[in-house]
Amino acid sequence: MKDNFRQALQAVLQHEGGFVNHPKDPGGMTNLGVTKRVWEEWVGHPVGEKEMRALTPVTVARLYKRKYWDAVKADELPTGLDYLMFDFAVNAGPGRAIRTLQKAIGTTPDGAIGPKTMQALKDANQKDLIAKFSMEKELFYKALPTFATFGKGWMRRVAEAQSHAVTMLA
Repeated sequence: MKDNFRQALQAVLQHEGGFVNHPKDPGGMTNLGVTKRVWEEWVGHPVGEKEMRALTPVTVARLYKRKYWDAVKADELPTGLDYLMFDFAVNAGPGRAIRTLQKAIGTTPDGAIGPKTMQALKDANQKDLIAKFSMEKELFYKALPTFATFGKGWMRRVAEAQSHAVTMLA
């Protein structure tokens, strides 16, 4: 078992940035990529803006590990792809990240990483898979109704994440 989680978390947090509460963002109040709703679920009680602003990388790390990294079985994925899956899971949900990966490798997009998905991953050229997965992410973002507002940032994130994932392969 490998552990690229710390490096991946650092890269994701660079993309997610700090506190935002953009009126066109369906996620609403967010800090370090964690929405108010997700944080409330995690801590088990309602929170206000003050608590959301107080989030730190240390306080959100366990949430990111359990809800996103572990949910996409990132420790079992090839290096580089583990980061890409984690990054997309944070931004679009673990189920969508898994289905997008399955679409990119040509397996049934059922949202579960099982033996067929793992075998297809082992058989795939990793650099090509990273490119295909990144292309699928772009298609997803371009279809969102908020693309006009957030699209430029999403496309930059896709390109930067893809570049980082390829660097991790080396």
